[in-house]
Amino acid sequence: MAEISAGTKEFRKTAMAEIPVLETARLRLRPHRKSDLAANFSMWSDPIVVKHTIGAASTQTQSWMRMITFLGLWELLGYGYWAAEEKSSGQYIGDFGFADFMRGVHPSIAGEPELGWVLTPSAHGKGYATEACLATLAWGDQFLPGHRTVCLISPENIASLRVAEKIGYREIKRATIKELPTVIFERKKS
Repeated sequence: MAEISAGTKEFRKTAMAEIPVLETARLRLRPHRKSDLAANFSMWSDPIVVKHTIGAASTQTQSWMRMITFLGLWELLGYGYWAAEEKSSGQYIGDFGFADFMRGVHPSIAGEPELGWVLTPSAHGKGYATEACLATLAWGDQFLPGHRTVCLISPENIASLRVAEKIGYREIKRATIKELPTVIFERKKS
């Protein structure tokens, strides 16, 4: 929300929800920054990344809107997505976090935090997804409402299915979302 002072039209940002920074041995999960846009756009327009996620390459505008959405989730829900960066290089490598995307899924997952993750292809196969998801879940176990979280994965996304199993998710249902087969998983809080 902006404030306009009489006569000066001075713009002042108001405080956003505090977004915690999480650290693992190799990664830092932090709020998205405007400077992440080029790397985010590159990742979300890579055919390897979108094959099992959104299905088609994002435009730069869609990547920008996604980053804005990730930040807005924190303000509206008290949880959201982090940008992941390698500690050693400071390089942006992906997005991790929780959302409620208001999906029309049966069984309903409305109001339940949905874990999601995506990595740039250069970060695949290094164990980063498991490492970042475990940190995200540890935060969620402490701060999220409710007794469980969910995640949705394409049945063809073998790497993500393995990650989900490693971090304690169990399949509860097969569904179709936007005409695509999807596996719905749940994880009870520890």
